[in-house]
Amino acid sequence: MPAFHHDLRLGRFIPPLSVGPRVAKFANRGSVKPPDAAVDLLIEDVDVPGLEGAPPVALRLYRPRALTGRAPALLWLHGGGMVLGNHVQDEASNINFARTLGITVASVNYRLAPDYPAPAAVEDAYAALAWLVGNAGSRGVDPGKIAIGGASAGGGVAAGLALLAHDRGTITPAFQLLVYPMIDDRTVARTDMDTSNVRVWTRRSNRFGWASYLGTEPGTEGVSAYAAPARRADLSGLPPAWIGVGSLDLFLDEDVAYAARLNEAGVSCELMTVEGAFHGFDALFAKTPVAKEFWQAQVDALRTSLFPAP
Repeated sequence: MPAFHHDLRLGRFIPPLSVGPRVAKFANRGSVKPPDAAVDLLIEDVDVPGLEGAPPVALRLYRPRALTGRAPALLWLHGGGMVLGNHVQDEASNINFARTLGITVASVNYRLAPDYPAPAAVEDAYAALAWLVGNAGSRGVDPGKIAIGGASAGGGVAAGLALLAHDRGTITPAFQLLVYPMIDDRTVARTDMDTSNVRVWTRRSNRFGWASYLGTEPGTEGVSAYAAPARRADLSGLPPAWIGVGSLDLFLDEDVAYAARLNEAGVSCELMTVEGAFHGFDALFAKTPVAKEFWQAQVDALRTSLFPAP
């Protein structure tokens, strides 16, 4: 069987570039673009209070204008290895989630490392979730049907947010949508992995991302599970989850193991493994059938969770 999925054959030619301090600084220089006009959606930028003296957290909200009354919502965390990106980079997907499901999507601009190491990102995510719950009535959101989700680093922040919300006991997300989540810093220390077909997010990038976020050497003792959710010993009591990852993704093993541990702890978790897919394949090759199927699986998982059959 070919290493790369037939829809992703061009992935063979992606160079093994790695993210470091210079790349991160350059990539984050751009300003956040204003929302595109969408006749059928209300798109709004808001700043919500941070936790315990932290700076405000920027959100971009997407809501179908046709929605009346309270509807479910998705709190979305963007990817970028904890060091890159912003809350509008997944705008096309967030708009499609809102349109397809008839929900509000709130995309979070959490603080990035190394300027703001852990737990800044997950605390910003919690502040955004608390605001969404606290303002559910005025925003037309059903506070009992708020899913949390994200891709890559954002998936890791979402998983950490699920742990933090569980431990604080005041907010209960309805679902976790974890798209190839970055959840285990100990992957950095592994020497037994064949990474010859890994693309987009490399071992060097992973080391830089985790070291920046943790402020210490990845894979060592004392790392908080809110930063690296795979460190959590007891996963019981968490919201049900969906995890999707490619077989060529650097995060494959950690994601598969986390899904298994969730199920063993009595937390329903659906795992989707895409053969021959690498990290970020769905963003780079969004028009391919395999990417469309991957996104549709996420829509189906959200619909089942947020709109359960009678």
